[in-house]
Amino acid sequence: MGAVYFYHLTRQPLEHTLPVLLDKARQAGWKIAVRGVDPARMDWLDERLWLGSEDGFLPHGRAGGPHDAAQPILLTTGAQAANDPACVMAVDGAQVEPDEVTALERVCILFDGNDGEAVQYARGQWKTLTGAGCSAQYWSEESGRWEKKAEA
Repeated sequence: MGAVYFYHLTRQPLEHTLPVLLDKARQAGWKIAVRGVDPARMDWLDERLWLGSEDGFLPHGRAGGPHDAAQPILLTTGAQAANDPACVMAVDGAQVEPDEVTALERVCILFDGNDGEAVQYARGQWKTLTGAGCSAQYWSEESGRWEKKAEA
């Protein structure tokens, strides 16, 4: 049975935090789907990931290509990912269902703590998922480093 981890981004933007989490998930041996809601935003994330970081390159692709099933990281706006992920990272308010949490190794929900609507939506997701019996953790970077603030 999997778990859902909520990441409240207040100091570092998504394009800095996401690669760190993707790298950790890859180190665990997982295939990952990064699920968003806006194709243009996913294109933007795709560009950022191709630019790489000081830590190295993260192999990935955008959904809809001929090699989706082989991608270690697949960026998508769909609920189903062709790469059979063990981990889903939901960004920008992408929906996550309780049965996904239990079927996967990990679900990560990343939300912008400087956006009131995003915070409210994440609170609703927490309530829905924990209410359905999903194991959940809430992580905040408010102090300058990641700290677990709640667990259910």
